[in-house]
Amino acid sequence: MIVAAAILAAGASSRLGRPKQLLPFRGTTLLRAVVREVCAASCDRVAVVLGAYAGSVAPELDGLPVASLANVLWTEGMASSIRCGVAWAVRSRCEALLVALCDQPRLTAAHLETLLQVYRRSPGPVASRYAGTLGAPAIFDRASFPALFALTGDAGASRLLASATPVDWPDGALDVDTPEQATSSTCTGPACARALCAACADSPAGG
Repeated sequence: MIVAAAILAAGASSRLGRPKQLLPFRGTTLLRAVVREVCAASCDRVAVVLGAYAGSVAPELDGLPVASLANVLWTEGMASSIRCGVAWAVRSRCEALLVALCDQPRLTAAHLETLLQVYRRSPGPVASRYAGTLGAPAIFDRASFPALFALTGDAGASRLLASATPVDWPDGALDVDTPEQATSSTCTGPACARALCAACADSPAGG
């Protein structure tokens, strides 16, 4: 079965005040670090959905085995990026789509591989579980595509994951939305609550 991955990176980072995609992280940028992890997993195809700041963000994909998808409707919100990724998966004749976010700095290929293994054993929606909820990264089978196409606005696909097989991933609760998360230099160890902690940034495991 062909499983594609779409990384959502079209947002304007309005709360942060600057492109989170370009934040320095692990000797590169946050986006490139996340894309590398996704490419290291066993997805058959990988694409990155771009929108706001596309002109300055696109060069971060140079040399990586990914497709660049232009989301011209990015101002609508996350749903438009999901639809863009699903449309690409359909055109690519994929049977499932893994949806990942560009602002989860502790994303690892190992976690993605666990999601993929669960999906391949029992095809159907699979989601990461953290902070009492199910969310991205998540895998949607082809039967879920019509519901994904029907999403609108800034809501993600979490409401479609109620019956998904959960895979625990506590680090999913750490993302980058605020200046505090992006600039903190205070590290409290493996459970550090600062998503882009300077001390964690150089650690392959992010902690």
